[in-house]
Amino acid sequence: MTRRINLALQGGGAHGAFTWGVLDRLLEEDDIEIAGISGTSAGALNGAALKAGMVRGGRDGARASLEWLWREVAGLRDISIPDWMRAWLPDPGIVSRTVQYSLPFATGEAVGRMLSPYAWGPLYQNPLERIIERLDFGEICAQEGPEFFVCATSVRDGKVRVFEGDRLCPQAILASACLPTLFQSVELEDPETGEIEAFWDGGYTGNPALFPLFRHSLPDDLLIVNINPIERPTVPVTPPEIQNRINEISFNSSLLRELRAIEFVQRLIEAGSIKDGAMKKLRVHMVSDDALMTELSVATKLVPLPSIISQLRQAGRAAADGFLAEHGASLGVRQTADLRAMFT
Repeated sequence: MTRRINLALQGGGAHGAFTWGVLDRLLEEDDIEIAGISGTSAGALNGAALKAGMVRGGRDGARASLEWLWREVAGLRDISIPDWMRAWLPDPGIVSRTVQYSLPFATGEAVGRMLSPYAWGPLYQNPLERIIERLDFGEICAQEGPEFFVCATSVRDGKVRVFEGDRLCPQAILASACLPTLFQSVELEDPETGEIEAFWDGGYTGNPALFPLFRHSLPDDLLIVNINPIERPTVPVTPPEIQNRINEISFNSSLLRELRAIEFVQRLIEAGSIKDGAMKKLRVHMVSDDALMTELSVATKLVPLPSIISQLRQAGRAAADGFLAEHGASLGVRQTADLRAMFT
């Protein structure tokens, strides 16, 4: 029996390689059909690569497209690491802290806080542009394959915008991944007003937005790939730790608001307060590796180190493998994320 699911893919810079690993493992399951994808920032990049590859060459095409994407991000032809070599790689947390406290990174952070991306004038270039423009948007906009939604934030009114169908273009993906301290805002046609508007990273208002996946044509199972830790066991005390936690909280807030609304609707349906069929009762599932992600920081989100990307991919595959072993049979049957405990 085919298990149809929707995917909600968070943004998180180079940590999106974890999502690559999750997707790579899910695509090995012939009886799992990905019907819808909502992605923000790195999640939008992953979603675009998966959709383009799926339309071009099915599951194998999607896996190859994702591998191509992350080779380009890492700037290498091959970022795979033999199993025998993995034991000799430095701990990702140590690497992350080393980069975070390095003089070049600290200097870059300081300059970034004092210097606007608009100060570069004609020298300005978004490094993601050369990668995104090589994606085939005819395939990404195709009616075949999963329905695909990309989230960005309108600078003018601070609200989420969702791009889909023919509105998907390189600028929409760039807008979804536009951190305003690093990149100039991306201007394109607003899907709601039809006017040319400026957009920033979608993580501020939808990381990712879940509501596009509420359509009755899409399945009830929603699998969220979470790469920003919701909880941290210790209080941050150093300036980088504080800034990193601010980043995580702000980029999780929109997702938590939507999950709270889903949990509220679930309770209303269970209590009989909502007429049957009036609203969807979604089944929410989550794949994450908070133990690993709490060891990392914003440094390895911004600096795509090949060794970290490779380790994140493997961690994503392992997390997806564990989810499928423990909860795979629940897809299409019951929810596995304990939303009630999350908000109690």
